[in-house]
Amino acid sequence: MKSKKLWIGIASLLLMFMLAACSNNSNGKSSDKSSKTDHESMDMGNMDHSGSGTVPEGLKVAENPTFKVGSQAIIKADHMEGMNGAKATIVGAYDTIAYAVTYTPTTGGEPVKNHKWVIQEEIKDAGDQALEPGTNVTLEADHMNGMNGATGTIESAEKTTVYMVDYTPTNGGEKVTNHQWVTESELSTK
Repeated sequence: MKSKKLWIGIASLLLMFMLAACSNNSNGKSSDKSSKTDHESMDMGNMDHSGSGTVPEGLKVAENPTFKVGSQAIIKADHMEGMNGAKATIVGAYDTIAYAVTYTPTTGGEPVKNHKWVIQEEIKDAGDQALEPGTNVTLEADHMNGMNGATGTIESAEKTTVYMVDYTPTNGGEKVTNHQWVTESELSTK
């Protein structure tokens, strides 16, 4: 038991050092970036945000999406560094309910606040109706390490078309393929 606690302590310290090393804050003071939310708070050590392209069972393809599969759009979201302003190619378009969630990763560590987006089909036993903010849920999404099986809380819900996209980050990172999810309001033609 002591050995397990020791390893957890060592892993926690290593994570803190990694996050401190990746900080954009040059004056050494703590900033609100740690509560920035979603992908940025978890993926400092794993910068590959590409997905498999597999969609959850039961997810309905959008019949008439604003952004057609194969078309291009500009991302107007900052889920991750280099995302806002990036040119995206639409890989898939689906009608569902998108949720912002706060959850604690199964791998340990601090809660990920206001993660955007987990969809209805990625929440265990979600049913057909929109879940209310404050509802406790179990995530079945696998967007990031420690997400699948994590418990979380719904922060907000939005019935919308969600898009799977490919894009190259504006900060010069490697191309991201099959990124899940960007909502319709987070895409623009300009």
